[in-house]
Amino acid sequence: MGLLALAGCATPPPKDPDALAEYNEANDRYEKMNRKAFGITMWANKYTLRPVAKAYIWAVPRPLRNSFGNLYQTMNEPVVFFNDVGAGKSRRAGDAFVRWCINMTAGIGGLIDVASYAGYKHHDNDAGLTMATWGVPSGPYLFLPVLGPSSFRDGIGYGIDVGLAPWNYVPRGYGLVTFNWAYSIMGTINGMATNVDALDQVLKDSLDPYATIRSAYQQQRKAQAAAIKADNRATVPDWYSNR
Repeated sequence: MGLLALAGCATPPPKDPDALAEYNEANDRYEKMNRKAFGITMWANKYTLRPVAKAYIWAVPRPLRNSFGNLYQTMNEPVVFFNDVGAGKSRRAGDAFVRWCINMTAGIGGLIDVASYAGYKHHDNDAGLTMATWGVPSGPYLFLPVLGPSSFRDGIGYGIDVGLAPWNYVPRGYGLVTFNWAYSIMGTINGMATNVDALDQVLKDSLDPYATIRSAYQQQRKAQAAAIKADNRATVPDWYSNR
């Protein structure tokens, strides 16, 4: 039913060759609907999201904000690990696993990114990128209210990632459910605070902020998928193979 509803909102491709080329490059057949969602999100950003992010920046010192960011990143490492395995990248999966082990122990539950100092830098991966490495097309661009830029593939990938996150299966008791909610909310607010200045700059300088964000998102996703696909490092870490 959702697909049928979207089909009714689709903008038919233009007949002019130049306009058709631009239409295909944008990959945004639901642009009218997406722009409405973008407008709703920018309204929410102006009156709710941005004030919350600015208040958070004012109230929480940068070192503490960095620690919260490290915690959120560490808690997401299992999702990165599972997607690295799904992409067939054993070395990346090993790095993600080692990062989680180091930061959960020496990093005091992820508050300190000790793994980066040990040479295991963070890398991004999610189910949308994993599907991209296997040649699954992105499908049309989507802008989801509040959640932001996405696509058919990445929207499905988001649902898969939710299923892969072990923290969504925590048992009741011992405050674990409360911690899971607090961690999710804090991660969302911290992410908003990290990107609030960049969004302000786009809204200020861009003639068409919607198109600018769309282009940046699509280019970033292509670059991330290409980087994963091109990562053919040996499974054995460099420090071991150089012995």
